[in-house]
Amino acid sequence: MSAVFDTLSRFYSSSIGKKILVALTGIILVAFILGHMIGNLLVFAGPEAINEYGHMLQTSLHGAGVWIARIGLLVAVVIHVVATIQLTVANRAARKEAYGKQKFQVSSTASRTMIWSGLTILAFIIYHLMHFTVRVGNEYNNPALYSYDLNGHSVHNVYKMVIDGFSWWPASVFYVIAMVLLCSHLGHGVASIFQTLGLTTHRTWPLIKKAGMAFALLILVGNCSIPIAILVFGYGR
Repeated sequence: MSAVFDTLSRFYSSSIGKKILVALTGIILVAFILGHMIGNLLVFAGPEAINEYGHMLQTSLHGAGVWIARIGLLVAVVIHVVATIQLTVANRAARKEAYGKQKFQVSSTASRTMIWSGLTILAFIIYHLMHFTVRVGNEYNNPALYSYDLNGHSVHNVYKMVIDGFSWWPASVFYVIAMVLLCSHLGHGVASIFQTLGLTTHRTWPLIKKAGMAFALLILVGNCSIPIAILVFGYGR
């Protein structure tokens, strides 16, 4: 056990080890983002479709499935964020040493921008979980207001919750801003995954970068279409 721990510790302490962990956890998070968007878009298929989807998630593995997924995603997010921060700090230190004060100042400005955007995304994730998952400060847990008859069974009315949630303009605006920041990260991050894992060549790299940007645009349009449709065009109200 000690030998295994020492090996893992040496792997994580190396720059390449951290980069590989960032890439692998990035794959998990990208897959979740895509799946989450597809599930959310079921709101356009009507109440039955998205409520059946929500009920399936809540009852998977007798209710344990959703918690396994949440814990796994939490671990992936923590590893991804911590390893990325450590790599960024190490890179900044290396640039300062190699290029001097002027180059470091330019890098520091970009770094401060990334920190603020990262904090905005983190704040959004916390708010989004509190809003729709923990359901703090609202009545989404009230069965008298948010229940739906699905094939003779009373289930949580996810459709009404989404419509009501995005009918409040601050929630919709914050969501759109967070999606813009997230997709800015995805535009570079998706391509970087392939590069880190050695799946690119000089010839394929331009195509992979374009594919990463296309994926980010897909996520941006898909996710933002929901609050825009509800808030601007009155969908579902």
